[in-house]
This record gives sequence, structure tokens and C-alpha cells, in this order.
Amino acid sequence: MNHRYTAYFLLLIVSIIWGVAGPVIKFTLSSFPPIIFLTYRFALASALGATLWAIRPPQFRLKANTVPHIIAHSVLAVPLGLGLLFFGFDKTSSLTGSVISATGPIMVAIAGMLLLKEHITKPERIGIFLALLGTLIITVGPMVGGNGHALISIEGNLLIIVSLAADAIATVIAKVSLRDRVPAIVLTNISFMIGFVCFLPFLLYTYSIQEIVTTIASAPLSAHIGVLYMAFISGTLAYTLQKLAMKSIEVGEVAVFNYLFPIWAAPLALWWLGEKITLPFVIGAAVIATGVVIAEYKRRQKRRQKRRK
Repeated sequence: MNHRYTAYFLLLIVSIIWGVAGPVIKFTLSSFPPIIFLTYRFALASALGATLWAIRPPQFRLKANTVPHIIAHSVLAVPLGLGLLFFGFDKTSSLTGSVISATGPIMVAIAGMLLLKEHITKPERIGIFLALLGTLIITVGPMVGGNGHALISIEGNLLIIVSLAADAIATVIAKVSLRDRVPAIVLTNISFMIGFVCFLPFLLYTYSIQEIVTTIASAPLSAHIGVLYMAFISGTLAYTLQKLAMKSIEVGEVAVFNYLFPIWAAPLALWWLGEKITLPFVIGAAVIATGVVIAEYKRRQKRRQKRRK
């Protein structure tokens, strides 16, 4: 099979895993508070990473700026990026969170423009503006319904947006680290370990040891399966498959698969979790889709032109 098609196949699997992750997070949060869920997840992921390193120690050279880049990426990607994402999903619907999360590549494009001075054309700017406008519509949409949970939902949506911004900056820093020849799996495992170290003090400050043990011990098996899914399937496996795909295709093409998240999340959110689709959600999703098509069409044109040269 052609390497490019193999990469597409791997990214399709990753998009399914991360698309399903939204409803899984929402379901599992009914049994575990966010901070317990997060610490539990990254404790398992860190244990797996340490085991893999013990079996096959990673080999790479550290430069003067490599360590600061790794630490900055890890803090932004896990405690801020994933941490705020979990707290956001705790306060909003999984379907809304998945659609907002699908705008991650737009955030990366903005971060690249601001931090790496990457050029963005006028059509791309229009597409990005529409995608952000659609995100804004979905974010404040709960106010239209006027229900008592409106402010909580808006807070959750905002937390997810901030998490995407943090993850976008982390992605730009990761590009720098990968150029310094830091192995992708090393970057992933270190970020998980740093995430665990960051979450643990907050966990111990918020809950007593007895409360933590009681919460974990009394949780149903389905909740533990949710944590295992997020730690090993959505964590180590998905990140590894994504990095393998990056070896064969451009980073921009990798990001396009993020837009598939709502396709996989929607059936689970509607049938499994019983969530509802509102008019502001439909309008916002349509505006986001229009913006994404405009932005990505222009970006694909630029990539084709580069290949022809």
C-alpha cells in the first residue's frame, strides 16, 4: 500500500478514536470528578510510558533549548490543553465540545501566524473568521434556550476554547522540538508524565486519600473502562499512530482529519448520552463548516502548487 494512503488510514483510525473520546469523557465524568479522572488517566499513561522506556530506552541528544521547549510543550498540551478540555466537557454537552474541538486546526493556523509568522492568505483569513464566528455562536447558544444551565454550558464551552488555544501553541512548540530531533513518542510520554506530576498536587489538595480511594473503588466497571480508553487508546495508541502518519504526509493534511470528530461523536452523543441538537448549534456548526471549507480549500491549493515546483 502507498505510504500516503497508509498514513490516511492511520489518521482515519485516530479521528475515530478521538471523535469517540468526547462522549467517553462525558460519560466517565459522571463517575469521576475531572481532577480524579485526569490524574488517574495520566498515572496509567505514565506507567505505560515508563515501562516502555525501561524496555527500550530512548536515545536523542539534548540541546540548550530542547528542555525548555519540551517542558513548555508538555505544560501547555496536558495540564492546560487536556486539563481545561476535561473541565469543559464536564460543563457542556459532548456533541458541542466535539464540534468546538474540531476547530483545533484553525487555532493552530492562528498560532503559526502569530508565533512563526506564517503567511495566511485573504481567503484563509475569511475562512478562519467564519469558523471562529460559528464557534462563538455555539458557545453563547445556550443563552437562547434560557435554561438554568445556560451559564454553566457557556463556561464549559469557553474552557474548551481556551484549551484549544493552549494546545495550538503547544503544537507550534512541538514542531520546533521535532526539528531538534526529539522523537515524537518521547515528546508524548514526557508530556503525559509532566501532566501527572502537575495534576497530582491539585488532586491531593482537593481530596483526601480516603476520598480518592473511595471514589475510584466505588466507581462502576464502565467508568474504569472509560479511563483505560482515554489512557491507552485515546492516549498512547492514538498519539503514536498520529506521529507515524506524520512521517509520510504534511502536518497540514494531518490536521484536516480533526474535522471528522463530530461525525463520530454525534451518533454516540445522541443515542448513548441522549443529548439534543439545538438551533444555535445547527447554525454555528454550519458557519464553522463553511469557514473550514474556505480555509482548507485555499491551503490545499497552496500545497499542490508547492508539490508541482
